Amino acid sequence: MPAALRLPLFDLAPDSQRAWLIDRLARPAPTSAQGLSDGFRLPGREGAPIPAAVLVPLVNRPQGLQLLLTQRSADLPDHPGQISFPGGRLDPGDADHAAAALRETAEEIGLVPAKVQVLGELPSYETVSGYRVRPIVGWVEPPFDLAPDPVEVADVFEVPLEFILDPTNHQRHFRMLGTMRRDYWAIPWLSRYIWGATAAMLLILDRTLRDE
Repeated sequence: MPAALRLPLFDLAPDSQRAWLIDRLARPAPTSAQGLSDGFRLPGREGAPIPAAVLVPLVNRPQGLQLLLTQRSADLPDHPGQISFPGGRLDPGDADHAAAALRETAEEIGLVPAKVQVLGELPSYETVSGYRVRPIVGWVEPPFDLAPDPVEVADVFEVPLEFILDPTNHQRHFRMLGTMRRDYWAIPWLSRYIWGATAAMLLILDRTLRDE
């Protein structure tokens, strides 16, 4: 990564990294991190968005911070087979978005809330499937056990956060839906194709952390 693009985060010790992230996430969201939803809705998903939350899990590894992601089951009705964060819609019993993200994460991959320190949250993102998603950034300290739900999750893996937060890896792709062109963000990593809502929320994270 060019030195000018490297975040100070990656030159800090873990405890200082946590403090740096908490400080940055507590600031008002910059304009560059807002309005990244493309406004497109899939047919039949019009109407008021459904409140939802996801966890953006940052894992403290000896080799550096890693981002934990899931690959959704190919049999799911929404976003089948895509790479995503653990999370889902808010339930009536959830105290807030963070509680929903932690509950859904425990249900989907078996990562218990006690292993996650919530650092802050990001601006919401509206998906093509009609959800208004609030990303909750969490610090995960190993060791921890995972037990992915085979109905919802096909795989769980980690990506170096420094790769994700390198703007030279943020790409703009498009697909044709009939005669309509849909542009979206993508962050390909090795054989993994991180795109759509997940990639856009990672851009929100990157732009939030870069704001001065």
